[in-house]
Amino acid sequence: MPGRTNDLARIRLVIADDQAMIRTGLRFVAETAADIEVVGEAADGLQALSVTRHLRPDVLLMDIAMPRLDGLGAARRLLADPHPPRIVMLTTFGTDENLHASLRTGVNGFLLKTSPPEQLIEAVRVVAAGDALIDPAATTRVIASFAARHEPVAPPELATLTPRELEVLRLLARGLSNLEIAREFQIGDATIRTHVARMLHKLGLRNRIQAVVFAYEAGVVRPGQQGLPC
Repeated sequence: MPGRTNDLARIRLVIADDQAMIRTGLRFVAETAADIEVVGEAADGLQALSVTRHLRPDVLLMDIAMPRLDGLGAARRLLADPHPPRIVMLTTFGTDENLHASLRTGVNGFLLKTSPPEQLIEAVRVVAAGDALIDPAATTRVIASFAARHEPVAPPELATLTPRELEVLRLLARGLSNLEIAREFQIGDATIRTHVARMLHKLGLRNRIQAVVFAYEAGVVRPGQQGLPC
C-alpha cells in the first residue's frame, strides 16, 4: 500500500518532466544515491497529480514548463492536499517569471536543470528533511528583480512579529542558516528554530522560501542590502 514513508531511510521520489531523456537522466542521477528511490515518473502536470496522489512520495521533482498542466498549476493543486509532498521545481531558465509565482506558492526548492548532479541529490535530501532549498544561481536574481520593479508593501501581519522575530526574518532573507542566526544572537539553535516556526505561523507562510519572498515584497530587506538570499 503506497504511503509517505522513509523505510530504511530511503527517500521516495517522483520525477515529472515532459522529456523522456530528461526523466531518464534525473532518475540515473537520483539513484546513484543509496538513500533515494525513484518510485514513479510523469510526463505532464496532470500525470504528476495522478502519480503523486497515488504513490504519495516524500519528494516530487517537477519541471515548471509541461503540457496539459504546467508544474506551477500542479504544485498549487498538490499543496492544497491534506498531506502534500515536498516539491522541488526544475527549469531551464533562471529568470522565468513563473519562478517567482512558484516560490510564493510554497514549493520547497528550486533548481536549474544545469545544476550539477550532486546539487540535485542534496536538494532532494534537504527538502525531504523538512528544510527548503534555494538555488543561488537563479532564485536570488528573480526575487531581487521582482523587488526592484515593485514598491514594497508591508502587510498587517508584519506588525504581529516581535522585534526578535522581525530580525530573524531579516537575517533569514539575507541567506543565513538557523545556526548562523543563532551565532548572531549568541543563543541556541533550538531557540532560533522556535522563532522561525512562530514567525512563519504568524505570517501564514509555509516555509523559509516563502519567508524570503515575503521579506523582499514587504520591504523588510531590499536588493543589494548586505547580500541576497542563498
